[in-house]
Amino acid sequence: MRVHVLGICGTFMGGIAALARELGHRVSGSDQDVYPPMSTQLEALGIPLAAGYGSDALEPPPDLVVVGNALSRGHPIVERMLDAGLRYVSGPEWLAREVLASRRVVAVAGTHGKTTTTSLVAHLLDALGREPGFLVGGVPLDFGVSARLGRGAEFVVEADEYDTAFFDKRSKFVHYRPEIAILNNLEFDHADIFPDVAAIQRQFHHLVRTVPGRGRLIVNGTDPRLAEVLAMGCWTPVERFGPEGSGCDWEVACDGIRLSIRHRGVPVGAGEWSMPGRHNAMNALAAVAAVAALGVDPQAAIAALAGFRGVRRRLEPLVDAGGLTAWDDFAHHPTAIAETLAAVRGRMGAGRLVAVVEPRSNSMRTGAHAEALPEALAAADRVLMLVRPDLAWRPTALERVLGGRFSAHPSTDAMLEALLGDGRPGDRVVFMSNGGFENLPHRFAVAWAAAHPGVRTTKAS
Repeated sequence: MRVHVLGICGTFMGGIAALARELGHRVSGSDQDVYPPMSTQLEALGIPLAAGYGSDALEPPPDLVVVGNALSRGHPIVERMLDAGLRYVSGPEWLAREVLASRRVVAVAGTHGKTTTTSLVAHLLDALGREPGFLVGGVPLDFGVSARLGRGAEFVVEADEYDTAFFDKRSKFVHYRPEIAILNNLEFDHADIFPDVAAIQRQFHHLVRTVPGRGRLIVNGTDPRLAEVLAMGCWTPVERFGPEGSGCDWEVACDGIRLSIRHRGVPVGAGEWSMPGRHNAMNALAAVAAVAALGVDPQAAIAALAGFRGVRRRLEPLVDAGGLTAWDDFAHHPTAIAETLAAVRGRMGAGRLVAVVEPRSNSMRTGAHAEALPEALAAADRVLMLVRPDLAWRPTALERVLGGRFSAHPSTDAMLEALLGDGRPGDRVVFMSNGGFENLPHRFAVAWAAAHPGVRTTKAS
C-alpha cells in the first residue's frame, strides 16, 4: 500500500511514517517545516519528503492519506484529497487500528514530561528483555529512532492531549485504549484549542474512561487538577506517585542524580543516573511504577535507570568549549522552563546561566503564558528572547521584572551575534524552543567551537 503522510516532520507523524514503513508500506510525506530530528530520521529511512503542501504531492493518488493535526480546511493538499475522494485517516486512528489493537498499551499523558517518561518506560522494558514497540514525540538516544514496532507484547505511546485532526477534534489519546496510563501532571496549555484548564480536564477524563478495570492508572498524587479529573469518575485501580514525604504509593527522594524509591513506605531500590532535576526524578518514578504494573521487578527497573541516555532536545549537550557549555532543550511552557533552569543551576558552580528562548508554541506566540514567564526565567542571569515583529504580545513584564538581565532580539542572526559577543568562560547556555529555532543552537555551537579549537563539541554539526 502507498501511504502519504501530511505533516510528516512533526514528531508524532514522523513516528507514524516510520511504523508504516516498518509494516511494509511505501511511505511518502509532505510538510511545511522541515528540521531535525525528524527530517534526518526520515531521510535515514529513505522516506521521500515534499516541501510544502502543494496538491501535486498526491499525484499519483496514494492508497491512503494519513492527516496530521497541523492541516486544516483550505490547504490545497487537503482540498485535493477531499475533492478526489481519497481514503484518509488521522494519525491516532491509524496507529490504534494498525498497531495498538493487538498490544498491551502503555500511554503517557501530561502537560510536561511525556517524551522523557515515554522514553524511560520503553528503555526499562527493553533493558529487561521485553522488546517493546514505542512511539515517542522525540528521539530517545537509546534507540536512535522515535518509533518502532518491537517484537514484545507491550507498546509505549506518548499520549498527547492536542486535537486529533481537522475532522476529529477529540484529543489524540482518546484513540489509544491503554491498559496502563500515566498521568504526569496537568496545566493550561494549547490555548489555540482549549479555552481553559477545565476543557483539558474533560479530555483527560475521557482518557480515564477508556482504561479497563484490569488496568492501572499511574497518577501524580501531588497534582490537584489530576485529583479533580479522577473525581469526575474512575473505574480503574490507581497508584499515585510523588516526592518523598508526599504520602503517595510510590515516592522518590532525589539527591542530585541519585534516586531512592519507596513503594508504600518500603524501600525498593536506589541508584544513580544521568538526568538532573526533580522533574526527571518524578518521570523516572512514574516509569518504574508503570513497568511494575506490567509485572516487571521494580528493583531491576531501578537498576536499569542508570543506562538511560536521555532524549534528543531534552537538555541535550551541544558544545563544551572555551569554558562554556550549551544545551538544546524543548522547554516551551513556563513550568518546563523553570524546571529546566533549576536542573542546570543545581549542577553548575560559578558562572552565568543564560536562557535563550523562542516563543514558538501557539500558547507562547499568543501570549497565554506571558505573565508567567518572568518567574519561570527568574533563575537565569541573562535571558535572550526572539521577539519578531509579528509576535502577538510585547515582553513588557519581562523587561519590568528582569530589567537589564533581559534582552529582546528581532532575529536569530541578532541573537547569534549577541551570544558570541558576550559569551564568556563559565557560562551555561540553554536554548529553549519546541521548533527549529532557525537552527540557532547548532549555528552557535559551530561558531563557538570554531573560536575555541582543540576542545570537545558534542553536536556541533
